[in-house]
Amino acid sequence: MPQSPAKHFSMIAAIDLGSNSFHIVLAKADHGEIRILERMGEKVQLAAGIDEQRELNEEAMQRGLDCLRRFAQLTNSLPPGAVRVVGTNALREARNRSVFIRRAEEILGHPVEVISGREEARLIYLGVSHTLADQPGKRLVADIGGGSTEFIIGQRFEPLLRESLQMGCVSFTQRYFRDGKITPARYAQAYTAARLELMGIEHALRRLGWDEAVGASGTIRAVGLAIKAGGHGNGEVTAEGLAWLKRRVLKLGEIDKLDMDGIKPDRRAIFPAGLAILEAIFDAMDLHTMTHSEGALREGVLYDLLGRHHHEDVRERTLSALMERYHVDLEQAQRVEAKALEALDDVAASWGLDDEWHRELLSWASKVHEVGLDIAHYSYHKHGAYLVEHSDLGGFSRQDQQMLALLVRGHRRNIPKDKFAEFGDQGIKLMRLCVLLRFAILFHHIRGTQEMPKVKLRASDDSLDLVFPEGWLAANPLTQADFEAEAEWLKRIGLTLSVR
Repeated sequence: MPQSPAKHFSMIAAIDLGSNSFHIVLAKADHGEIRILERMGEKVQLAAGIDEQRELNEEAMQRGLDCLRRFAQLTNSLPPGAVRVVGTNALREARNRSVFIRRAEEILGHPVEVISGREEARLIYLGVSHTLADQPGKRLVADIGGGSTEFIIGQRFEPLLRESLQMGCVSFTQRYFRDGKITPARYAQAYTAARLELMGIEHALRRLGWDEAVGASGTIRAVGLAIKAGGHGNGEVTAEGLAWLKRRVLKLGEIDKLDMDGIKPDRRAIFPAGLAILEAIFDAMDLHTMTHSEGALREGVLYDLLGRHHHEDVRERTLSALMERYHVDLEQAQRVEAKALEALDDVAASWGLDDEWHRELLSWASKVHEVGLDIAHYSYHKHGAYLVEHSDLGGFSRQDQQMLALLVRGHRRNIPKDKFAEFGDQGIKLMRLCVLLRFAILFHHIRGTQEMPKVKLRASDDSLDLVFPEGWLAANPLTQADFEAEAEWLKRIGLTLSVR
């Protein structure tokens, strides 16, 4: 469900459920700034527990859940909205992620969002840009994760290009170094696989260009420290240092022998895969030096949460851009939104729709319900749902987009009851939000050409009563016919609509 803004929280937390490690950051929010109070991280290697059927095994789930029990001690006292939990590539990939998510939410008491690769890239850049000095030039940011690697070119606090590739130090370890042997042939296979992945994006990145390259992951930090320990730098990664480190790693030949300064024991197993990916990045982008940023995804999540608190919600900008791209009638969207939220106020208590996210979701759906009209008028609600679900929408988790798409899909004609049921306990509430959206759209079917009356709404579990001013419906037969047809549609989902 959408994460409510961090309204007046002095303490906020971000939990990053990565493919390799889980991390938590606890921070104090003060006048738009963040002061980190606590950091914790554990190597969970969730991605290593995904089998060929893309199912997450019980052993990996338990490693993750045990870690979250420890994290929960830091967040138990924080109210809803003050903690944001994001899952990345391993949970994007796992077909049974809902099982893990349900168990994780029971432990944490806060919702878990699975974010897209490009949304992950946006948040990584936000974390990096708030951690490094604010400089005028463009920067290339790379983050090698356990299952995916993100690339961003940005300027100051604004990402200009975001990409996510299916390569990571855990998944490549499983593929090329599973038995712990490091041979030149296997290393070359990993390097080549990374180069092939990079071919799809390197032209676009090079065309934009950058003034500095920054790494934002444990892999890049470990490579820099190992190079420094060998007397080849001050902690940054250089092309010469990489070449030296590669020779050293290949000479050692086994993961168990990687007893080198800078490489922690729990990182040894995934180190050769990360090194091969980083060398491929250096060669593809023709890099000479890459510095390291301590800030990354979890810091970005904190700043994003803080931004929502200070009315700089990226989701609003994202939807405005979507509406502009698909030529949405802004006046109609505003009329529908105002009426839908007014109706929500009338029935919120009766229908259990009093959470902040109910209001947000209804507002968003009102704004974008007509995006599909730019594709074709026929079945435009289905076109719109597809666009909302499958576009890269900054600030939205996958579940946010699926719920928003479902409201767009259900805003006219048949309501897909089975699709709402897929959301479990939330399905009924989502369906009720959909009914309110449909009411607002029908109410403004005639687009702003007449004075509209005040309508009273009363709701119970299985009914909705609309009371128009006396005589108004008889004088407006089109609206009356609309609501008579709507009563038939709502009957299919077990809701009685009474209009008088």
